[in-house]
Amino acid sequence: MSPGAPNTAAGADAPPAQPPTGSTGRGVRGSLRTGLPLAALAAPGAAGLSSPSLVLPAIARELHTGPGPAAWLMSGYGLGMMLGTPLLTATAGRRNPRTLLLASAGALLLGVLLTLAAGAALGPLVAGRALQAVGAAGFNVAAFQLAARQPDGRASGVVAIGSAAGGTAGLFIGAAVATGLGWRACLVLPVLTLAVLPAVLRGCAGPKPEPTRDQVREPARDPGAQTARRSFLGLDALTVPRFRAVAAVMLVLATVNFGLVYGAPRRAAALTGWSTVQTGAVGSLATLTGALLSWSLVRAAPRLGPRRTTGLLLGVSFTALALAAFGPWTPLVLLGAGASACVNAGGQGVLTGAAAEAVPPQRRPEAIGLFNLVFLLGAALGPQLAVLAERIAGLGP
Repeated sequence: MSPGAPNTAAGADAPPAQPPTGSTGRGVRGSLRTGLPLAALAAPGAAGLSSPSLVLPAIARELHTGPGPAAWLMSGYGLGMMLGTPLLTATAGRRNPRTLLLASAGALLLGVLLTLAAGAALGPLVAGRALQAVGAAGFNVAAFQLAARQPDGRASGVVAIGSAAGGTAGLFIGAAVATGLGWRACLVLPVLTLAVLPAVLRGCAGPKPEPTRDQVREPARDPGAQTARRSFLGLDALTVPRFRAVAAVMLVLATVNFGLVYGAPRRAAALTGWSTVQTGAVGSLATLTGALLSWSLVRAAPRLGPRRTTGLLLGVSFTALALAAFGPWTPLVLLGAGASACVNAGGQGVLTGAAAEAVPPQRRPEAIGLFNLVFLLGAALGPQLAVLAERIAGLGP
């Protein structure tokens, strides 16, 4: 989610910029040095989205409730990230990334304490998870804002891959932690972010690069962006057709992906009889492979162009949904989950640049936050739609 990401989204008219000759190797190394710590900052929060997925039936039994209400431990987290993204971006995020990071740490710690102190009542558990998610959202936005200081979109791609890797690994880590420490422990995995926070705080002390002459002379290529006005939550970006188009694609990719984060492991377990830990291990391997392969998609997007990239993202996403939902064999289900993870991570890394470029440079921090909000709306909708689909198919209560 970076202003500097490749201009490869739907509706992006200008051709993507190419790196200067001879700079590719240095650019990749610099992007990795910048992106890897930021990816580690975003990954635990992403793991919090998926960590309860395989443990939800056990949690539902402990809380004497059904799978639908228990699924709010995932959807409530997604909603918390969705609400926290524009809130923290519009307040602490307007000052500097350091303030945003500190505010996020405070929200995360309060959420962890509430989750651990909650009894067997579902409401306080969901509230604690949502408060954790507010902090995780701030870390996510800060990671992409800091990655945006790089002159190309590769650092943002690394952050997106790290976030996707955290979300996919959360399946296995959540099941393993719940087996060893109890189900409540898998609900507080985002606290691991605090381990890398000091290093990121030291790294964000450097000055922000000045905008180039081209950026000053031509702040946005989209004529619609010139009419955008500042609003508290950055909602003015929704008046720009190019931003709306890119955000709509991201919403589809995220909704499908997080629906499969909930539903695909259940299908695999039903087809094989695997335990939650076995299902989490195999499922995480498949989706982590997909997330890592998304780096190739990020690198190929400038050559493909905006229309073909968008078509590829949507086509693979819908194909993945069909494979995971209707595939009669476990390998097909896992292939669908991995393919969805690939285009979700790749789309997040690629589409954010075009979304940010749709508005003037001074509005890009808020645009990044709003684009994160759209992504997280998909994270909240996906599990609930998967539960609804199970009920309609007669597979759930």
